[in-house]
Amino acid sequence: MGKQRKTYLRNLLMKRFDWIEERSLELARLNGYGHVTPAMSRMFGHMSGVPVGLSELARKLGVSRQAVHKLAGEAAKAGLVEFVSSPDNARIVLLRFTQAGWVMSANAASVFDSIELELKEHIGARNLAELKRILELPWDEAEVEKLHGQQQE
Repeated sequence: MGKQRKTYLRNLLMKRFDWIEERSLELARLNGYGHVTPAMSRMFGHMSGVPVGLSELARKLGVSRQAVHKLAGEAAKAGLVEFVSSPDNARIVLLRFTQAGWVMSANAASVFDSIELELKEHIGARNLAELKRILELPWDEAEVEKLHGQQQE
């Protein structure tokens, strides 16, 4: 009999992220956003609704600035984002949603709500709430400090 492999949290989180991503991209396709690629979806998620620098996006996505620029260019051709200069530094190029991008973002929020509803039906409301509660806990000292700073404001 073979040795049983250890189940790592990383693998579980990746598997569940993939589950959510597959559903969100399928629902996006059904809602007219079939041109949105998995890479674009991740980029949009890191934008968090505010203009963000291409270098910062590259760091968050773990890819080169050139790769982000190419990806952002594809999203701009689709009319979902636009390039703007930073008000603080003209050398920094920011990426922000266009009006069509905001419509897509609202659609995505609705999609994520429906995915959470599906998950709730499978694992139960209490388990979903507990899962979210655990994932919201700070995982290191920097997050603890950030949380304490937010509570003091």
